[in-house]
Amino acid sequence: MNISIITVGKLKEKYLKQGIAEYTKRLSTYAKVQEIEVSDEKAPEHLSEADMLLVKQKEGERILAKISPDTHVIALAIQGKQRTSEEFARELDQLATYGKSKIAFVIGGSLGLSDDVMKRANDTISFSKMTFPHQLMKLVLCEQIYRAYRINRNEPYHK
Repeated sequence: MNISIITVGKLKEKYLKQGIAEYTKRLSTYAKVQEIEVSDEKAPEHLSEADMLLVKQKEGERILAKISPDTHVIALAIQGKQRTSEEFARELDQLATYGKSKIAFVIGGSLGLSDDVMKRANDTISFSKMTFPHQLMKLVLCEQIYRAYRINRNEPYHK
């Protein structure tokens, strides 16, 4: 399985980089994981609704340019479908079973994802109704993908 994690913005925090590196290293036993960062759109603190849409649209274009037509796209969004770890593991296993060897998880910037990215997504996932920094969600996502592989192989880790 080839997994891409596409995020908006550059990860700067050392502790998050270390955590993500640890989980991507662990995941390398099960899948090829590629981290793709697209640049965030520079914008002032206070934006009009039209300016917010424009920022999301530009970031969305950068994201979509990184996704091939044969990729199964899962967008992380607050309004996405919530799952248990076991359900998530089962869904990843089913994707592999039915020939979806390329999966891209997409994490938007601070304003979220554009409508075009959401339309391209084959599925959505939400880890909580709470708002989290998108950089932290990358770490949480890596851990959950690793957990899913361990669950699917009945290996110790998930409790």
